[in-house]
Amino acid sequence: MTGDRRRPRLVGFFIVVPRNDTMSDGDANPAAVAAPVPDMCGDGTWMSLHNHYVASSKDKEPEVVFIGDSNVLLLHQLEIWRDLFSPLHALNFGGLGEGTQHVLWRLENGELEHIKPKIIVLWVGTYNMGHTAEQIAGGIQAIVQSMQQRQPQAKVIVLGLLPRGKNPNPLRERNRRVNEVLADTLPSTPNAVFLDLDPGFVQSDGTLSHNDMFDYLHLSRLGYSRVCPALHKTLLRLLEGRGTAPQL
Repeated sequence: MTGDRRRPRLVGFFIVVPRNDTMSDGDANPAAVAAPVPDMCGDGTWMSLHNHYVASSKDKEPEVVFIGDSNVLLLHQLEIWRDLFSPLHALNFGGLGEGTQHVLWRLENGELEHIKPKIIVLWVGTYNMGHTAEQIAGGIQAIVQSMQQRQPQAKVIVLGLLPRGKNPNPLRERNRRVNEVLADTLPSTPNAVFLDLDPGFVQSDGTLSHNDMFDYLHLSRLGYSRVCPALHKTLLRLLEGRGTAPQL
């Protein structure tokens, strides 16, 4: 039945919301329209995590805030977070398999209300389902605009999307195109920096290594160790007031 096919469904712990293919060109970009993650499991996990971030930030004075999907969330569990980013007085507002529209909703519902960071690191987009590269880039740009409205003093670092899938595939190509669009458009945005952290995860035969991404989507400890030092270097440079991000 058509109605059943269009229902959101769980894939692992990610929520997949089918794209509305009947959307006209005149409709709003779905990747830039704030929306909460549907509570498919019925346990309120996502909303509880959001509420925790809002409440716990009230007594914090971070210099750096990381906001994004599970790539951000998983980073918080590793030693490299404690070694590189905790000393920078960083908060981690990572989510569960979120798209740009979900991060935008979190911003519009208080996650930046009680803090005044110097830098915000944004990493989101690879989990947008049914959206084009241009739509995802537009969603990221909408998030940057929302951040700048709420935190005009903060510099925003937008991290590029990493390749995904063991072998070449359309989603990997889509992520590459998102990065192209952002690299072209973000330089004209005040206080925003695009940073591509990919150290060359795609091997000469076109595959990704299980050692870098344990499921060919999420970074392993080794994978994080390959991308985090460059980000740490950029954060130090910006916190010290030495202009924009260095060339990698």
